[in-house]
Parts: sequence; structure tokens; C-alpha cells
Amino acid sequence: MVIAFMGSPEFAVPSLEAVLTAGHSVACVFTQPDRARARGRRLVPTPVKEIAEARGLRVLTPQTLKDAAALAVLREAAPDAIAVVAYGLLLPPEVLRLPKHGCINVHASLLPRYRGAAPIERAIMAGERTTGVTTMYMSEGWDTGDIILQEEVPIGQDMTAGELRRELAERGARLLERTLALIEAGRAPRIRQNEAVATRAPRVDPGEFEIDWRRPARAIHNLVRAGNPRPGAFTRIGGRLVKIFRGRPVDAPGAGAECERAREREDASACHGGACDPQAAPGPPDPPGTCRTTPEGLLVRAGDGFYLVQEVQAEGGKRMTARDYLRGHPVALGTVLGR
Repeated sequence: MVIAFMGSPEFAVPSLEAVLTAGHSVACVFTQPDRARARGRRLVPTPVKEIAEARGLRVLTPQTLKDAAALAVLREAAPDAIAVVAYGLLLPPEVLRLPKHGCINVHASLLPRYRGAAPIERAIMAGERTTGVTTMYMSEGWDTGDIILQEEVPIGQDMTAGELRRELAERGARLLERTLALIEAGRAPRIRQNEAVATRAPRVDPGEFEIDWRRPARAIHNLVRAGNPRPGAFTRIGGRLVKIFRGRPVDAPGAGAECERAREREDASACHGGACDPQAAPGPPDPPGTCRTTPEGLLVRAGDGFYLVQEVQAEGGKRMTARDYLRGHPVALGTVLGR
């Protein structure tokens, strides 16, 4: 089939390559305009543009698909279908109606759940254990078109948004290849979405990733995972903003058979990050955000349990282990993180 491809970020690259590998003719590639992202505000092309130009494909970067020149190119290409993967621009009705087999979208969720711009981050923030990818016929609504194919993907307890995005990109590419084959054979299904169970996944704002240490340790862990690699969950240590990229929830220090066995082996690092202190005097619990250093990093009291911070980035610095950070930025026992 003749395909027009629309996509921009790294997530869309495997899908473009899958369309080419399957033997379809890619008449043109639409992607977002170059953006000033690097140091010195140098213009940087999208990953899709880089791949498309390397393959000798015709690339267009309109600011809007209502642009007359962009529409003229699409009409001239006369695509059998338009494949859309994380493009980032709204498709007007005249574009949706243009191809014979419609516009086919790859979405990183099991629709109708998590419609919107941030299905990966929102699923992780909500503590979901399963997500997936969906191919669908695009309509004028936001991710409301008829479903063609879906595939479930498990979310590991420690999986980050970056790791899940890479997995879904590969699965989505294979699903798109199967979808186009079914469309070409005239056997593609159309499954209406159940509006009663639809949920939204609006674009995330960096401010949402400020850690509230009053929340449960598992919820904090979900926020950290959802912010890795961008924009990064963050807190303040001694007034300095610090992003947190990895960690893990920890039960109450000094409790449980695991700690007892670790003490018998004299293996402090195995005992909840070296945080156990069997000699600690009983007393009222510290407020959420109170921290102490351990051999593995920084142990912080949460709303329930503790959170062991293992990888951080100081403002203007590089990502590093919490242990390395603490060597240059000692944190006094009892310091309370946050504002």
C-alpha cells in the first residue's frame, strides 16, 4: 500500500521502520518542525525526521496540517492509508477523510483507558500493573475512533516511563505492521470503544512531579518511575532542588526476619538499605520527609513506610548515585526534605 507516515519522537521510529520493512511505499513523512533544544539553542530535528531523511524519504514539517501546501502534498501522494504515531499535531477533518482506508493511529494504552497525550506517565503514576498498545481508525474525537487491534503489556513494579515507552514502541510497531496487513487484505475489524469506561491521560506538567512525602512510599515510587527520564520527580534538600530518578519503597527499618538474617550475617546493606538500628530508642515517629543516610543512599520517611533514594541529580549537575551525591553534599540526620 501507499502510506503517508506522521510521527515525531523516538517512540514513532520503530513504527516507521516497520512500515518500510513490510514493503509498503512511504510516499511522504510528516513530522514536527525542528526545535531549539540543545545548548546554544541549536535547531534539532525530530528522531523521525533524521531516520526518514537517512532513508531518502520526502519529509515535510508544517506548523499545521491546515497549511495549503501540506494538504496539496497529501492529495498528490494519494495514500491508501495515513499511519499516525505520536505526531503531535491535530489532523483536520479534510485529512482524516483523504485516504481510502482512513488514518490509522498507534496509541500507547489499552483504549478507551488513558486517552490523551500522556498515557504512559499516567498509567505508572496510577500504579497500573498492565497497559498496552492499540491501533485504531482515527476520528475527530480525541482517541475515540474504532479499535482495530490491541496487545497487553505488563508494567514491572520498578519499570520507568522510559523503559515502558521503549517496550510499547516496539510492540506498537509490530501491531501497526499486522494492522496494515489486515487492512490490505480487507479483514481489519472495527470495534467501538466503550465510553462508559473511558479515562483521560492529559499532558503532564513538571510541577506535578514535586514529591509530597506525606504520600505512601509506593505512590512516591510510582511518581519517581513516571518522571524517569523526563521531567524527573523532585524535592528540596537543604533548600536545593534535587531530582530523584530511582529508589524503592522500604518497610519500617529494624523490622522483620529479613533484617534479623542480615544482622546475623553482619550485612548492613541487605537490611533495608543499611537503615536498621536495633538500638534506636522508641519515640514518636519523625514527620514525613525526615531522612537519614545509609550505605545505599538516602532513606526518607513517607506517609507510610520509607523510601530509599538511590539515584539523583542536583540542579545543574549530572545524574549520579545517591551515595556519590552524599559524598559531596552531606545530609544531617533528621533533615526534612521538601519545602
